[in-house]
Amino acid sequence: MSYIIGVDLGTTSTKSVLFDEHGAPKAYSNIPYPLYQDAPDMAEEDPEEIFTAVINGLTEVMRKGKVQPGELKGVSFSAAMHSVILMDEHNHPLTRVITWADNRAAKYAQELKASGVGAEIFKHTGVPTHPMSPLVKLIWLQNEHPDLLKQAKHIIGIKDYILYRLFGRYVQDYSLANATGLFNIFTMDWDEQALKVAGITRQQLPELVDTEYQITGLDSAYAEVTGIAIDTPFIIGASDGTLSNLGVNALDPGVLAVTIGTSGAVRTVVDKPVVDPNGRLFTYYLAKDRWVVGGPVNNGGIVFRWVRDQLFAPEKITAEQLNVDSYELLTQIAANIPAGSDGLLFHPYLGGERAPIWNANARGSFFGLTRQHTRAHMVRAALEGIVYNLYLVMLMIEGITGKPKSIQATGGFARSELWRQMLADVFEQDVNIPQSFESSALGAAVLAMHSLNMIDDLAEVQKMVGVTNTHHPHEENFMVYRELLPIWIRLSRNLQGEYDSIANFQRNHPNPNNHSANQD
Repeated sequence: MSYIIGVDLGTTSTKSVLFDEHGAPKAYSNIPYPLYQDAPDMAEEDPEEIFTAVINGLTEVMRKGKVQPGELKGVSFSAAMHSVILMDEHNHPLTRVITWADNRAAKYAQELKASGVGAEIFKHTGVPTHPMSPLVKLIWLQNEHPDLLKQAKHIIGIKDYILYRLFGRYVQDYSLANATGLFNIFTMDWDEQALKVAGITRQQLPELVDTEYQITGLDSAYAEVTGIAIDTPFIIGASDGTLSNLGVNALDPGVLAVTIGTSGAVRTVVDKPVVDPNGRLFTYYLAKDRWVVGGPVNNGGIVFRWVRDQLFAPEKITAEQLNVDSYELLTQIAANIPAGSDGLLFHPYLGGERAPIWNANARGSFFGLTRQHTRAHMVRAALEGIVYNLYLVMLMIEGITGKPKSIQATGGFARSELWRQMLADVFEQDVNIPQSFESSALGAAVLAMHSLNMIDDLAEVQKMVGVTNTHHPHEENFMVYRELLPIWIRLSRNLQGEYDSIANFQRNHPNPNNHSANQD
């Protein structure tokens, strides 16, 4: 038997999956680490904690899978986008990992937008102007931490750090480079204008390689620890979002992938780079002749967690005592409330927002509360608000690539029947739930199989992914959503002018008890 390991470097954990040559999972590891939020708008990780999670994850799946020497054909990586680490001349980190969720560069994103330079750069990078972008993070560092930037010999992301530790080389795949806002998607090279604005040189950035690039010569110490042979090819892989499309078999034009984990995204694949003229959608490289167009949202499952922890703390404790999944308990509560939550609307912008509004200062709100509304209404309204937001992203994609012909839904939310049905009702389309275990890790493994000539085409992923069920829209529900969605959209627009005011107030009056490491 031949095996491939797909490693997914996520925001709160690293998942390692051992797949056989048919894409069937044989061993699994999920190792969490904290997201440090000990200052306003901060969201950082410790690169060494992530590296340790990678080594332990590889070791664990090799042991669980009882893989014999020679059976492991390759290891491939998926990684969260938009991370930044500054490295000094001795190749030691000057910073922690500044993640996509870090909003400290919000002021500089606004200035870049207002100047018109952001729109110019977007036209050749395909990355919307937002504090998530390493381009904007570097402008922030340039202005507020110039001493750190001056010391930085190398500017890398988390996957680059892992590969440097394993192989002693700084390399970055086109897909993650594309997500930095520093990469020109038409020349497939670093973008000179973006580099100048960021105040850095191409010499500080990693070597650019394609997503199927192979690296060999694993450090002998880590080979011994993990049980992986030194000459095993490591395939560099791509970003988590693009690989999720591959992992759920959303490769064909017109197939829409909707993912909700901690955050969320709506994406579709096209055969050449196409840029949204309004600057609201990203364009990211996956592989030759395959580009992913879509929009990421900050507020997915993390909003559901907030509802659970802040509004249903007693139920959470009860669920733990009964060994019942607390989220499943909440969805059962929400299922007792009719579609539309009796007119209660929720804007889920608890952590600012990327698509569809691209406003780091956006804040969450309930609208339409009456004495008749209960906590059960609030949890359903929160779930509906997340789906409304994704629907707006879908409308933007539809304007660029046409109406989707099918929807593949995945992520942690897909375990909830209520949420799946809600997606079908709001989108007014059938929603397919692929039987795909850890879609980004599978996508990384499939990319590796193609690189290693184990498969002839990435489309062979369809043999590895099944559909467990399909949800059809219920007319009585989507008719309700048709009435409420225009109200929800108008509210979102009307509140735009107030988001900056309330966000500035919160920054000027911080609660010192609100910023701590997130272990969940």
